[in-house]
Amino acid sequence: MLSFDPISEARRNWVANEWRSVEAMSAATSITRANQLVIGRINDALVPFDLTFSRFEALALLHFSRRGSLPLGKMGDRLMVHPTSVTNAIDRLERDGLVRRVPHAEDRRTVLAEITDEGRRVVSKAADALADIDFGLASLSSDVLGSLDDAIRALRRGAGDFVE
Repeated sequence: MLSFDPISEARRNWVANEWRSVEAMSAATSITRANQLVIGRINDALVPFDLTFSRFEALALLHFSRRGSLPLGKMGDRLMVHPTSVTNAIDRLERDGLVRRVPHAEDRRTVLAEITDEGRRVVSKAADALADIDFGLASLSSDVLGSLDDAIRALRRGAGDFVE
């Protein structure tokens, strides 16, 4: 732990050097650092389940799907990650007995990832563990969480992440 705020120090240096977009730099750097902190807390909470956040998200997506299974390509689209990342996550989840690969009933070219009963049990317990730590955001009030969610949603929408 540092004895000073490095983002405030960066901000001071940007101002001293008369560099532009000080507010944007400070906000972007803060978002990036907050992401690192939150992911670290989330992954720490998932250690007892031998999961990372990306594997938890894949399991949760399968748990929420109507049939408990999805094509790997569709999972990548919904999780907004590269197909290789989905393949790696499913490989590990399959090795751990939390999902299985099954052929698609109508399309022989498509492989589905299907959550197992053990996968459902683990993802439910992991979701409880994440709720216990408020997903790494326990130091923030409900009002601040709502405002933060609104602000980041606007940022995501403006970046073309989704269309309402």
